[in-house]
Amino acid sequence: MSETVPRVVELPSPFTRFAGRLLVGLGYEVVLVEPPEGDGTRREQGGDAFVHWHAGKRSVVPASPEALRALLSTADVLLDGSPGGAEELAAGLDDLVHVRVTPFGLIGPRSDWQGTDLVVAALGGMLAQVGDPDGPPLRLPEQQAEQLAGVNAAIAALLGLRARRTGPGQLVDVSAQACVAAALEAGTLAYLHEDRVPPRPGRVHPLVPHGLFRAADGYLGGGLGGSPRMWDALLDWLREEDAAADLTEPRWQDPVERKKHQEHVFKVVQDFVGTWPKAEFAERAQARKLPWAAVDLPHELPDNPQLTAREFFTRVRTPQGERTDLGFPFAFPEGHRVRELEVRGLGADQELLHAGPPAEYPARQAAVQPALHGIRVLDLTWVLAGPYCTKVLADHGADVIKVESAGRPDPTRFAPFMHLSRGPHTDPNTNGYFNEVNRNKRSIALDTRTADGITVLRELIAHSDVLVENFSSTVMRKLGLGYEELRRINPGLVYVSMSGMGHTGPRNGWVSYADTVSASGGLTALTGWGPDDVVGVIYGHGDIVAGLQAALATVAALEHRAGTGRGQHIDLSQLEAIAAHMGTSLLGGPKVKPVGNTHPSWSPQGVYRCLGADRWLAVSVRDDKEWVALCEVIGRPELATDARTLTADARSHATDLVDTALGEWTRTLPADVAAEALQAHGIPAGAVQDGRELVEHDPQLRARGFYVRKEHPVAGAFLHEGVPIRLTRTPGAVREAAPVLGADTDAVLSEVAGFSAERVQQLREAGVLR
Repeated sequence: MSETVPRVVELPSPFTRFAGRLLVGLGYEVVLVEPPEGDGTRREQGGDAFVHWHAGKRSVVPASPEALRALLSTADVLLDGSPGGAEELAAGLDDLVHVRVTPFGLIGPRSDWQGTDLVVAALGGMLAQVGDPDGPPLRLPEQQAEQLAGVNAAIAALLGLRARRTGPGQLVDVSAQACVAAALEAGTLAYLHEDRVPPRPGRVHPLVPHGLFRAADGYLGGGLGGSPRMWDALLDWLREEDAAADLTEPRWQDPVERKKHQEHVFKVVQDFVGTWPKAEFAERAQARKLPWAAVDLPHELPDNPQLTAREFFTRVRTPQGERTDLGFPFAFPEGHRVRELEVRGLGADQELLHAGPPAEYPARQAAVQPALHGIRVLDLTWVLAGPYCTKVLADHGADVIKVESAGRPDPTRFAPFMHLSRGPHTDPNTNGYFNEVNRNKRSIALDTRTADGITVLRELIAHSDVLVENFSSTVMRKLGLGYEELRRINPGLVYVSMSGMGHTGPRNGWVSYADTVSASGGLTALTGWGPDDVVGVIYGHGDIVAGLQAALATVAALEHRAGTGRGQHIDLSQLEAIAAHMGTSLLGGPKVKPVGNTHPSWSPQGVYRCLGADRWLAVSVRDDKEWVALCEVIGRPELATDARTLTADARSHATDLVDTALGEWTRTLPADVAAEALQAHGIPAGAVQDGRELVEHDPQLRARGFYVRKEHPVAGAFLHEGVPIRLTRTPGAVREAAPVLGADTDAVLSEVAGFSAERVQQLREAGVLR
C-alpha cells in the first residue's frame, strides 16, 4: 500500500470491469484475480473484450482462499463482482474499502436476481426511454447499464478511500439497477412532477427541440438550440439558402409556438439538412455557433481532429501486437494522459500473492460524517451535465454553493420547454428538473457580468476546495479566471471544467448538447436496429455520463491533493467522456454496426411483448443450460433437443423459431409474472419499467428506500431519486430539497467570505446580488 498508488484487487464481473479500467486510468495499481482458465473476457470477441476491459491490470491466479486473503491484506480497495461476495475473505480487514457491485444490490427481495446489461437497463428504466413509441424498447449499445454501475463503483471506491482518512474502511453497496434509475434525465421526473409517463421519443428529444436528422450520406444530431440567438442564426441560414419555407413568419419567433408545431418546423429543417453531407453541414453549422454534429461510427473516431489533437487514444501492447483503443474520460493527474497499456499474461504477477505483511495504519476514530464532509464546492454549472456532477458531490456531504443569477438564467430554472411541474411553467423555483439535480445545495444570487460580481466570485474561490463549471471553453478566461489566475488566487484549488470538447484542440469552440456529443462519440450511430435504421440517443445520457466522470475526477483530485498538497485543473471534455463509454467498439473496427437488443454470443437476447399495452419483457439466455431451463418454463421442452436450437450459434440463426416460441409465451402473461417465472430458474429477465412503474411498483427500489420525500419551500413535498452508492459507515443521502434562487446569499457571503452585513447590503443595492 502507498499514499500515491493505492492497490485495488478486482474480483471481476461485467459490472465491475469498467470501474477497474477507470482506476487504471487514475494510475492506481489494479490486480485482476482470475481462475486457472483465465477470465472469460480472454475468450470473448476474439480476446478484444480482455484487451479493452483489463489492459493495464496485473494478473494473479490464487491457488487457495488463503492466498487470496493474503493479497487482500495488502490492498486498499476490493472491487467485488463475485457472485456470492467475498465478505468472509475480507472479514477482519478493517482498513479495506470493500465495494460490492451487483445487479440489484445487497438487500431487497430481488437481491439474488440474475442481471445482465439488458435486464438491468429494463428494470432500471433505461430501455423505456429509447426506441419508437409504437415499437419495442431499444437497448443503448456497448453495455451502458453495466458502465453506469462501473463509474459509480469507481466513485464509491474513492469515496471509501476519502472516508478512510478519518476512519476505518467499510463495505459499499452499489446496485446497478439504482445506478440506472438515477440516470434517466426526465424519465421519472415527468411522472413525479407532472403525473405523466412520456412515450418513447423515437428520434426527437421529449423536452429540448433537438433530434436525429438524415443527411445526404448518413445522420446528424442537432436541432433548434436552446436560445433565441440560436433560432435566429438557424433561420438566417435557412433564409440565405432559400430554404426557410414559412418559418420567416412572425409567429415562429415564439418558442411555445415552435414547440407546439415542432413536427412542421423539423420537416422544414430536415428538407434543408438532407441535401448536405453530414461532416460539411456540421462544420458550417458550428461556424454559426449552432449545436450540430455528424453521427460517426466508432471506427471513424480516430479521424476526429479534436480527439487526436488531445491525444485521447491509448496504445495497447498485446501478445499479437500493438492495438489502438479508446482512452480514458479525462487526463489525470495534473493533465497527464495514459498513453500506453499492456495486456498481462494469465498469472503474470503471482509474486503479488506472496507480498510482505500489510501496512499498519494509525488508530483512527470511526468516521460518522459523509465522505466529502468539510469540502466546499463552488458550483458555476447549469442545465444537466455540470449540476449532475455537483449533485453527486453534495449527496456525499460536500457543501455545494450554486452561483446563479436571473441575469444568466439556467434553462432548467427559467425555460418553459424544460419546466416540469403541475403548476404554471413560469416560476423558477418550482421546476422539478432543476430541483432534482440541485438538491442538497445552497444558492447564491450573484451577477457575474459585473466587475463587482467577479470580485465577489474571486473571494469565494479563495475559500473553496473545488470549482466546477460547464461553460464553453473560453468563458472563464474572458472573465479573467483562467487556470493560471485561479491557481494564483487559491493554489490548492481543484478546478473541473466540463466543456463539450475540452479547452484545447481545433474544435474547442464547438457548441455542444448531450445529443451532439453522443453523435460525435459513436453512441448514436450504434443505437438502432441496423445500419439503415438508426434511432439514436435522444435523452441526456451523454450529460449524465459526463457528470459522473466529472464527479470521479473531482474526488480523485481531492485524494491527489491530500497526498501531494497540490490542486489541479481537470480539463474534462464531454466528448471524451462519452467516447470512453464505447467499450470494445473501436477494437471491433468497421464491422461494428447497430444490432438492436441482440448479444454477440448469447441467444436469445431480446425484448418480448407481454400482456397489456406497451408491456415488454427483457430476457438474456447466457448459455445452453439456461436455454434448457427456459424451454421447460415456457412449455416447449422439445426445443431443448432440437438440432436447430442446441447451441447459441444455432439459435442465432433460427431467430424466427426461437423468438416466436418465446414471444407466444410472454404475450399471454404480465411482464412481472413472466420475469419471476424465469428468474426462479436462474434466467436473467425483467420487465421494461417506465417512470411510473419504478416509483409505484418496483419492490427492489422500494426496499432500498430509493425514492426520498423532501419538502421544498415553494414547490412543496415531492419524491427525489436516491443515492445509488451506499457507504455503510459514511452514507450519502438526500438531506434537503433544492434551494430557492438566492436563498443562501447572505449566509454564504458572511460565513464563507466574511462579508459584513453592510457590504452585503451595498452589493444588493448595486444590483450585484440578484
